[in-house]
Amino acid sequence: MRAWLLFLLMLWVAPSWAAHAYAQFGDVKYPHGFTHFSYVNPNAPKGGEIRMVPPTRPTNFDKFNPFTLKGTAPYGQGVLVFESLLAGNSEEPTTAYGLLAEDVEVPADKLSATFRLNPKARFNDGSPVLAADVVYSFETLNSKLAAPQFRTIYAEVKGVRALDERTVRFEFARPNPELPLVVGGMAVFSRAWGGGKPFDQIISEVPIASGPYKPASARLGRDITYVRDPRYWGAELPVRRGQFNFDRISFKNYLDDTSRFEGLKAGEFDFMREFTSRNWARQYKGKQFESGELVKRAFETRNPGDFQGYVFNLRKDKFKDVRVRQAIGLAMDFEWLNRQLFYGLYTRVQGYFPNSEFHAEGLPKPDELALLEPLRDKLRPEVFGPAVISPSTAPPGSLRENLRRARALLAEAGWTYRDGALRNAKNEPFTIEFLNDQPSLIRVATPFQSALQKLGIEMRFRTVDFSLSQQRMDNFDFEMTSLRLSGSTAPGGELLDFFGSKAAETHGSSNIWGIADPAVDALVQKVLSATTRSELRTAVRALDRVLSHGYYSIPQYYGSAFLVGYRPRPVVLPDVVPPYYQADAWAMTTWWASPTNK
Repeated sequence: MRAWLLFLLMLWVAPSWAAHAYAQFGDVKYPHGFTHFSYVNPNAPKGGEIRMVPPTRPTNFDKFNPFTLKGTAPYGQGVLVFESLLAGNSEEPTTAYGLLAEDVEVPADKLSATFRLNPKARFNDGSPVLAADVVYSFETLNSKLAAPQFRTIYAEVKGVRALDERTVRFEFARPNPELPLVVGGMAVFSRAWGGGKPFDQIISEVPIASGPYKPASARLGRDITYVRDPRYWGAELPVRRGQFNFDRISFKNYLDDTSRFEGLKAGEFDFMREFTSRNWARQYKGKQFESGELVKRAFETRNPGDFQGYVFNLRKDKFKDVRVRQAIGLAMDFEWLNRQLFYGLYTRVQGYFPNSEFHAEGLPKPDELALLEPLRDKLRPEVFGPAVISPSTAPPGSLRENLRRARALLAEAGWTYRDGALRNAKNEPFTIEFLNDQPSLIRVATPFQSALQKLGIEMRFRTVDFSLSQQRMDNFDFEMTSLRLSGSTAPGGELLDFFGSKAAETHGSSNIWGIADPAVDALVQKVLSATTRSELRTAVRALDRVLSHGYYSIPQYYGSAFLVGYRPRPVVLPDVVPPYYQADAWAMTTWWASPTNK
């Protein structure tokens, strides 16, 4: 009897399971055999076209390979061309269902994940997707031939091996419940792509991938059209039914906001996200909107707010003192900007995870203190006090009072005003070069520039095109710039690339600040090892608290809705708007063509 009980106990504490889905915290909504996601129309007709403009800065694309460091790939490939072992959805932040893999097995120790590939899975050249292709994709992305951020993302993956022709196992360096989602979301491409060329020399070759679309032509340039593959292998999968309905999806680039909006009115495309509040308030009106030919709509979302802010390059000596960074942040007057320039549309960013359950507020709770106390000797004492609140000029506050505080902080840091400028002990004036690839940002940043001038700081704008800006950012060749990071419903492995010490030394990483803090590294590891949603929430809040007290950024603003102008007659929207989504991807994947667009 005792042996039998011991056997049952072993089964209970060390289960091994295989399933149609994997959930980081065990919360799978859709059962085995489900037919489609609830926010799609499973009977949406196929055909027609949607014409869009990319939300990124306009530039020519000079390669099809999106995984290498140099060059610019066309917008849309990540959604339309490449697929992964698992597919997420717009309802469950930490759950993914089988796509290329029909089955996933994760043991209780969380030290591996085994995927069995769907035998129907095919690349767009008709060849089968095999375990060897998965191994090749991982080893290639994890090599020096790919962009360096992939090595950061997969840093805790020890390796991958093919168990048989259609079974592949990833092994992990330590238990981390997010890692099956990380490797499950990895793009898979064919070993034949590039015909044997070194990966970083695959440029003009159209990807051999398994997604529902492929580029219409192999020409590099500014605009791109994707055509739906009539042989697409996964059209009837539950994670694909009712999705990818257009025969053609095209993206057209415009050099500036004015020509882009004129293109919408002229019928040159059907869907456009608006990012400038002035344009939204002033331009989206007139006969075409009154008649319904064009629709102006703010699509609500439950997405966490994007982090957007001015960021310092800590590799520069002038920004190493936290008092200097805090003082410069006091010169930004968000309330004036929102009132005078933004038509009251925006909300001030607070911390690095705004408008989410991961934002730190007030004093640290006991669960946060349990993570912070072991790091006390590495943290500023202020971290154990109230969370940072972005400076305000709302009454009884004022910009004048904020600048007084800034002047005192700068003096403590050794910067005083004399001979017409703010100077240090070496009599060097305080100057800032602001790297900018968005001409429209100048009007927003000019009041900030004027406030800094009152402190004796000269800020000069260096406006360059997107490609040069990206090159300089990859090489950390800047002093200050502006950054936007999409909000996440489940922060995880990407934090290593954003804030990890190793990434700070890796050109091309997303840690453009140069944050290299052992306390931050330790808290990121706590995030990655969280086994419940509650543990994840606590760890990210503690991280948010530490990052905010470092004053590495000057928080800006975010919007609570997607501002979209679209042409309703060529397209039809599903009845349900999902809770978590990106507007462009939602339109590409779940809208369909109206009968007049066939």
